[in-house]
Amino acid sequence: MAVKYLLKEYQSKKYQIKQRLEYFKSVWNQPDKKIFSELCFCICTPQSNAVYCDRAVNSLEKNGALYKGDITRIRKGLRAVRFPNNKSRYIFEARDLFTEKGSIRIKSKIDTEDTHKTRLWLVKNVKGLGLKEASHFLRNIGFGRDLAILDVHILRNMVNYKVIDELPGNISKAKYLLLEDRLRKFSQKINIPMDELDLLFWSSATGHIFK
Repeated sequence: MAVKYLLKEYQSKKYQIKQRLEYFKSVWNQPDKKIFSELCFCICTPQSNAVYCDRAVNSLEKNGALYKGDITRIRKGLRAVRFPNNKSRYIFEARDLFTEKGSIRIKSKIDTEDTHKTRLWLVKNVKGLGLKEASHFLRNIGFGRDLAILDVHILRNMVNYKVIDELPGNISKAKYLLLEDRLRKFSQKINIPMDELDLLFWSSATGHIFK
């Protein structure tokens, strides 16, 4: 595919994309509970529809189960999400990890000056998060400018624009970082920041700019 068409599409969506990213930045100014809900959304996304995951987490927020419910209550809210047994447990354990003196404290664990270090810490300490999900989370709270969210939509576009030759199979940590670096170089070459490129690719595949 010709890059000129990508650049043309970017110009037509640039304002919407930047507005969406400004919203993500604003999330960081909200309470720790909201940051935690974004983490839970990203825990839910593997092999699941992002819109359904967002609805499920929003519902769990509203009924209080996300912050106070046991695993059974959380699981009931994840009916539309794949692998609800595992993901409800991951959310429950993540809540315990970030709870101090009865309150959720997650911002203090996030080094906004070193998102790469924070991403590795999240992958190591939060069950259910790989590099992709941790990158997604950091982007959704305003710190994903230099991180790649290598889901299938992004990888297919990397093939389409000859950034890589073929879709990879299982992606190890080393492979993820290599692919991320290739996407970073491509984004620099076409002068579209990586977080904006991610939303552009995602909207091309799904028809709308989401999260």
